[in-house]
Amino acid sequence: MAEHGSLSEGILVVGPAWVGDMVMAQSLLATLHERFPHRRIDVLAPAWSLPLLERMPEVARAIAQPLGHGRLGLQQRWQQGRALRDAGYQQAFVLPNSWKSALLPWAAAIPQRTGWRGEWRYGLLNDLRKLDPVRYPRMIDRFHALAFAPGEALPTAPVPRLRVRREQALATAVQLHLPLDRPVLAVCPGAEFGPSKQWPARHHARVLAQMIDRGWQAWILGSAADQGIADDITQRLRPEQQTHVHRLTGRTRLEQAVDLLILPRAVLSNDSGLMHVAAAVDPQRLLIALYGSTSPLFTPPLAPASRVLRFAVDCSPCFARDCPLGHHDCMEKLAPEQVLEALACVCY
Repeated sequence: MAEHGSLSEGILVVGPAWVGDMVMAQSLLATLHERFPHRRIDVLAPAWSLPLLERMPEVARAIAQPLGHGRLGLQQRWQQGRALRDAGYQQAFVLPNSWKSALLPWAAAIPQRTGWRGEWRYGLLNDLRKLDPVRYPRMIDRFHALAFAPGEALPTAPVPRLRVRREQALATAVQLHLPLDRPVLAVCPGAEFGPSKQWPARHHARVLAQMIDRGWQAWILGSAADQGIADDITQRLRPEQQTHVHRLTGRTRLEQAVDLLILPRAVLSNDSGLMHVAAAVDPQRLLIALYGSTSPLFTPPLAPASRVLRFAVDCSPCFARDCPLGHHDCMEKLAPEQVLEALACVCY
């Protein structure tokens, strides 16, 4: 049952530090908005995430956390918390498990401060929950459960849905000189976590070669750190095929990449932040998600039309940044033919 209150009574959510986690956090935001429709919901998050939060209708205000991932900055956190003391927050939800992430709500004197037990933060959080990983196996479940009393039966977690305007996406495509004369396969070959999550470039190239020969084009999306694999994929194609590959790695801001992901007919991605963005931008569009060192049981794509592909090996999931055994079989043996078979439903 929704609780009524004044819009001056706010909720502050301390958001995660990774793109995919921030997308999944929208499930908590949507649940809070439904349960407390008369309370505003503000999100404190890294500055890079503001374009994501702007596309979440539940968020009243996004507050930039100026400190980068891994920086302690105790004085800055304390000062920012003190500056928020008069903001009228009645409750804070702290999604990261770190001690430093709980400091600001405490400094802001928010009466109820909720989060899972993590690093030593007794006192900083006064609604400290003990996580049952069996009951809450997915990250989205762990975020969602914080909106309810401990042990309370949970409704189904809302599927994240980013609000993207197709008109803005088309304008971005024009700005970046992206043609729309062929159906688009968006490819997200990077993985900020580490190379163990990356499908090999030669496998990507084999898929792209066949899709291009069938009349498609490819947009390769990612950060500047993904330019190397984007170049590797492209160089494995014939020159006439390369003309239908558009490398956008390092060329787009996050908000542009988010908007562009409304336009492709299908998306091929590693387990990455952009995978979760693609799922939230259009839950009904085919998304092929490739898993190796990580688990689709923990951070699956949440869109109904998603297809998870993986090659089962005894050592997976290891959750390591680099393959500890040196063979990378979980990705090497995931065959391009499996991806092409999954893409067949949108090709004919």
